[in-house]
Parts: sequence; structure tokens; C-alpha cells
Amino acid sequence: MAMTPATRPPVRPVGTHFSSGPCAKRPGWTTDILKTAVLGRSHRAKDGKARLLAVIEEHRAVLGIPADYRIGIVPASDTGAVEMALWSMLGARGVDLLAWESFGSGWVSDAVKELRIKDARTFKAGYGEIPDLKQVDWNRDVVFTWNGTTSGVRVPDGDWIADDRQGLSICDATSAVFAMDLPWAKLDVTTWSWQKVLGGEAAHGMIVLSPRAVGRLATYNPAWPLPKIFRMAKDGKLIDGIFKGETINTPSMLCVEDVLDALHWSKSIGGLKATIARSEANLAAIRDWVASSDWAAFLAQSPAITSCTSICLAIKDPAFKALDAAGQEAAAKNLAALLEKEKVAFDIGAYRDAPPGLRIWGGATVETSDIEALLPWLDWAWAETRATLNSKAA
Repeated sequence: MAMTPATRPPVRPVGTHFSSGPCAKRPGWTTDILKTAVLGRSHRAKDGKARLLAVIEEHRAVLGIPADYRIGIVPASDTGAVEMALWSMLGARGVDLLAWESFGSGWVSDAVKELRIKDARTFKAGYGEIPDLKQVDWNRDVVFTWNGTTSGVRVPDGDWIADDRQGLSICDATSAVFAMDLPWAKLDVTTWSWQKVLGGEAAHGMIVLSPRAVGRLATYNPAWPLPKIFRMAKDGKLIDGIFKGETINTPSMLCVEDVLDALHWSKSIGGLKATIARSEANLAAIRDWVASSDWAAFLAQSPAITSCTSICLAIKDPAFKALDAAGQEAAAKNLAALLEKEKVAFDIGAYRDAPPGLRIWGGATVETSDIEALLPWLDWAWAETRATLNSKAA
């Protein structure tokens, strides 16, 4: 179907930040919220530790994390939290590794190439797909992402995780927490960062341990040396302070104040149910638009596994499909660049390892009205891009 350059839509999004990390700040955010930050003081002082402990307990309250689960603030964002779990716990038994996008593939590489776990099975799927979850053996440890941030694919639910598992379920949930309902009783290690659904600042990670995971730390010593930054246990005992706000390294108290504000905001709008509903509303708006689009489609191959946070779009236009790989990459980049040039959407190009397309963050801090205002601009930008393709072909 031939397309001609379209008229620029009359309405622009008010919020134009659709990056998948760091993500949009919560509605109404201003720097005024930082005035109460504990600055120029030790984070180990009474006031600093109180603010850090508040972050832990507010997470517990909003997310409904069980009282006997340990919650820690750790360095290096979600990546650091996942690495702590892998380096500290893997090797005690065989492990099944699931991957269907870039970060999950990274955890596979760490387990197989860096830690060199001998009894490791890998189950991979391409972008837009998910492995057969029935293949997992719960007598083994299992490492997986709840939501593939770079593929827009999430696990449909937690029913596939065995209640009577012998191994640990180790879940990278960084773009799922606060936007999806996590079954804590089925998760032994769960990690995320502040910079995703809460719109917090980067560099700080969270790790949640079930009693079973704590037991692993107390009874298992890995064969490899553990850097100090990864150590959660010493002499067969959990380093309890990590889970009371005594962080391994120095945290940013500005970031601490910022995430406390985001947590308070989430409570003020109705807590976890409200943040999940906001994210699902963003996906619903895009789903309605995709249903009538003649050029865009979800990268996820099934509605049941389509993410409501990292919403990844593929380009199905035959003119795009006819291009070689370099041409498709250039066309997708041009599409994203046009939107940025118009200042209607920043940072929505597909992840560098993913198929060419778009990735729109739909987490709870993004207003559905801004998603709805963005969609006509996507049509405009693709019409402009396609017209360029037609002129080159001519």
C-alpha cells in the first residue's frame, strides 16, 4: 500500500520520555523532593541508615513481600544484584538457564563461560518468543528473567514454577516489579533496580531472598573467589546488616530520597494494584492502535507474553521487509530520529541487539494520555520514512 508524507499530528505528548531505563519520573516530580535528603553525612549514621531502612520497608509494604523474606539494597543496579546471586549461589546443584533476549543471554554467558558451571542446561528462544517452560527441571536451580526488557516478552504467570521445587528460582525481575503481579512464594531470589517502573535513578539494585535462598548462602561455599561486593554471607552466616540498610558500598542519598518519593507516590495512588493498572492501560492503548495499524506489530508473538512495560514493536510493512538488514536498521533508526527531532519521543529505538523497530516504555510513571498522543506521531514518522524509501527506490 503506497503511503505519502502525512500531516504532523496537532497534539503532542506532555511527557516525552519513553526510555526503557532510566525511565520517566513519576507525574508531578520536581527537584523539591530532594530537599529532605541526608547529604554530607555518613550513610552509616543514624539518619542515613534510617532512610535506607525506610526504602527496604516501603518496598516490602507496597509489593507485599513476605515478612520472612530478606530485602537488600546492593550496588550496580539490577545487573549487580543478579551477579551477586549467580556468583554466590550457583554450583550447588545443576542449573537450568532460560533466555529470550539480551540480558537473559548475558546470565547464560556468565554461568557457562565465567563461572563454568558444568551441569548447566540452556533453553533459548528468539526475540518475540519464549522457551517451552515445561522443559524446566525444578530439582535444579532455574535462572530466568520475568520480563525481557529488550524483547518485550514476559512469562505469562508463575504457574510453571513448582511449589515443591528442590532448586532455587532466581528471577531477574527488573522491568516487571511494580508493573506485574509477582508470586513471591514461588520466587527465591528476585532482583530489580530503582530506575525502571518507579522511575528512580540508576546504579542501585534490590535483591530479595526467600528463607530457602538464605539457607543456600549459609550452607554453600562456591568453588571460586567472591569479590567483596558480591558477599552476602560470612562464616556460614548471612551478613544481616545488608538487609537492614547497611549497604556494602556507599549509596547516593540523593537517589535514596528520590526512590522514597516514588514509593510514597505509588502508595498515594493506590499501591501495587494501581501501578499495575497504569502499566496495563498503556499496553492496552498500544494494543488497540496495533490492531488497526498497517505497518506496526508487536515483536512478542502472543498476547499472553506481551510486556506491559518494555513494549517492543516490529515493522511489518512489505516495503520495510524488502530491505536488506542494513536498510532495515537505517529505516528504523530514521523513524526514531524523526520522533526525537520533533521532540515528541526520546529514546524509543529498539535495543541494539534486538530486531530493528521501536521500544516504548509503558511503566507506571508514564501517563496513558501521553501514549495516546504519541501513537499518531508514530504513524506520521513511518509515513515520512516510507516516503523516503519510495523516493530512493524510484
